Formats: sequence, C-alpha cells, structure tokens
Amino acid sequence: MGQGRRERPFTCASRAIAGAFLAFALLLVPRASPGEESSPAPGPVYPRHAAGIRERVRGKGFTVVIEPPFVVVGDEPAHVVKRRSVRTVRWATSMLKKDFFSKDPEGVVDIWLFKDKASYEKNTQAFFGIDPHTPFGFYSSDGRSLIMNIGTGGGTLVHEMVHAFMKPNFPRCPAWFNEGLGSLYEQCRENRGRIHGMTNWRLRGLQEAIRDGKVPPFDKLLSTTDHEFYKKDRGTNYAQARYLCYYLQEKDLLAGYYHAFRDDWKDDPTGYKTLKKTLGEEDMQAFQKKWESFVLKLTFPDAP
Repeated sequence: MGQGRRERPFTCASRAIAGAFLAFALLLVPRASPGEESSPAPGPVYPRHAAGIRERVRGKGFTVVIEPPFVVVGDEPAHVVKRRSVRTVRWATSMLKKDFFSKDPEGVVDIWLFKDKASYEKNTQAFFGIDPHTPFGFYSSDGRSLIMNIGTGGGTLVHEMVHAFMKPNFPRCPAWFNEGLGSLYEQCRENRGRIHGMTNWRLRGLQEAIRDGKVPPFDKLLSTTDHEFYKKDRGTNYAQARYLCYYLQEKDLLAGYYHAFRDDWKDDPTGYKTLKKTLGEEDMQAFQKKWESFVLKLTFPDAP
C-alpha cells in the first residue's frame, strides 16, 4: 500500500489478530540462519549510504544492516534487526526474484523497522515529517523507503517489498495486481522452494461480500484506475484482488500470468484478456461462480 493510499479501517481487535497471525506465518518459513546463505556482496554505494544513515540515527538506539538491494534500519535489539534482515528481507528478496522480478529497485531502498506503535508514530514524524496513515506500514516511493511498524508482524513488510520490486520490473502495473500480489504475501511461507501465500484476515470479509452478492465482476475490478481502486473501494477491492492471485497460485498459474501480463501490457493494459487466456476461460461469469465457490470453501488460518 503506497503513501497516500488508504484501506478501509477495521477494528483494533482485528488488527491485533491480523498482526499475531502475520508474525506466526513468517515464523513458519524454514529460512536459512545467518551464515548459511549469504546475500550478494554489496557494491560501494551501500556502505556509503549506510554510513549516512548511521550518522542520521546516531545515539538513538538504531541498528543499520546492509541487505542488498535494501538497507535495514531498526530500533529493536541489534540481534533482532539482523535476524529480520536475513530471515525476512533476504528470504523474501530471494523468493520474489525466483518467480517474478529480475531487476532490483534503482538505487538503495531503506527499510525502517520501528519496534512498536509508539516508535512507529513518533519516528515516522521525526524522520519523514509525516503521520502514518496505516497502523502497519507503507512504501514511500518518493522517499525510497519502506516504513514499518514491525510490532504488527512481518507480513506487511513482504507486502511493501513487492511494491519496491514492482516499480522497476512492471512500472505500469495497475493497482489491482500490484496490491493483489503484495497482499497475497502478507501471510506467506516457503513451499517447495517457492514463496507461497496463505489465507489471511481478508478472507472473512470477502466471503461475506460473496454471500451478499456485493463482489463486482472481474472485468470491473481489473478495469479500475488507481484512483478508483484506492478511493472508491466498497471494501472488497484488496480482498478480491488478493484471492484472485491466490486462486492463480493454487492452480500454478500466478508467475506465468504475471510475466504474460507484463509482456503484453501495451495490448492488454488491464490484464483481463491475459487472465482469460491464462485461465482458459471464455465465459467469465461462469468462472466467477467457480472462483466464488472456491473462496467460500477456504478457511483461515489454513494448515502450514
């Protein structure tokens, strides 16, 4: 979710539950421990950039870790920041590149991991001069930073990392797919050496909307402008986009769809024709019924 974009608010209880499950899901991933799998050697720009950040945060209790193509900055204990750098940032970078992204973001992108709500709100204002518009975190493309309340779990971090990689790899990606893929990995694990999205807190609201007949047809979702997706959301856009990506994942079609959509973007800017071709479906009304039946059978949490 980029800077200035808002999702519908949900209750504090929902936030707490979502955060707990996000944290739990990231713990399920069998990642390499520090030293088992190294990241690429950083070029000279990274040490210079990291030195500048260290000077900026000097005496304020932050640890700075180089984890290309990112520099991670956090105010948890140093060993925790280093562990997150390896077990979440390095792992997710490797997994996302394996299936989707060949290009790194241009320049260095900073990942700021604030330890709790108070730190997140205070330091987002102190370092960036803005008040956070979401309790979890956001990607500031202008500031080249991912800004996180890491106390809510690592899922939002992976979500925002998708946006950082999407920008250079698919610059004209529409909001529905950018957010659909990002939100798919809010709850994720490794499965057969690949990143795998799991069901998450967005499922219940989507199931209710399906039962109430309030989920729009896919041609309408895919044709939304960024403004329509973010500002005119009836409460289903993120969830519908996420669980379309989830369906494609479960059918082993997601990575193929992404590459076909990106390559054919000029001829199919919404991705709708590519979706029909990928699914092998001409009757999209019939497919929507099939997809809705699929979604209604899902549960959260699902088994790891």
